[in-house]
Amino acid sequence: MDRRTLLKLFGFGALEISFGVSFPSLASAVGQKVHWGYIGESGSQNWGNLSAEFQLCKTGLQQSPIDLQGAIAAQLSAIEFDYQDSPLRIVNNGHTIQVNYESGSSIKLDGETFNLVQFHFHDPSEHTINKKPFDMELHLVHRSEAGALAVIGVLLKQGQHNAALQPIWDAFPNRNEPEQVVKTVKVNAGQFLPKNQKFYRYFGSLTTPPCSQGVNWIVMQQPIEISQDQIQKFANLISIDARPVQPRNNRFVLRSS
Repeated sequence: MDRRTLLKLFGFGALEISFGVSFPSLASAVGQKVHWGYIGESGSQNWGNLSAEFQLCKTGLQQSPIDLQGAIAAQLSAIEFDYQDSPLRIVNNGHTIQVNYESGSSIKLDGETFNLVQFHFHDPSEHTINKKPFDMELHLVHRSEAGALAVIGVLLKQGQHNAALQPIWDAFPNRNEPEQVVKTVKVNAGQFLPKNQKFYRYFGSLTTPPCSQGVNWIVMQQPIEISQDQIQKFANLISIDARPVQPRNNRFVLRSS
């Protein structure tokens, strides 16, 4: 399926994206100026009332995450991954554990290159399949030279110990400490992808304030495994950091076949 056909299928919002919507910087995307969280008065149900910059969190019609039930099978072009090793640059920003990625790694989506900027984790998963949540979700955040965002979501389910994730787990920093660079540890985001690389695709938003829309979402169909001990260690440090599922609002979701 070519890009123009894909955009038409996704609808008018997708056409806006193709002609150059302005995206926020990733720095502004974390909503650092206004305190927000996942529970209480600053919780996700109230994000849209915390700041004028967060209005889309309550008024946007293309919000994420969503339930991926009823996805339409389609012949979608494969994602071209070009992930290189990166020194472990890890930070606890108070909302999640985030790994900032060294430049030089990218994906190619619809012929456009998106550079891997960072990845982070959510507990439990934000996206659901047939209303079923998973134990965790990994988000690989990419940005094109034009400022467009593409996020790859990898679902994690309880199972075998995940050796690829363990060096990150061993380096978990305390809350709000400066970025730590572990020069002796290299990570490669390709190790976190499932063997079966079929995926769901739709247009949505950031799942944190300011909830900016126009994000290319790719959620891998096959989950990867993570042990109960690893899940618990993350939960002990971060607790719940997942936005509830948002309305689909008649958006199409495609799945590669």
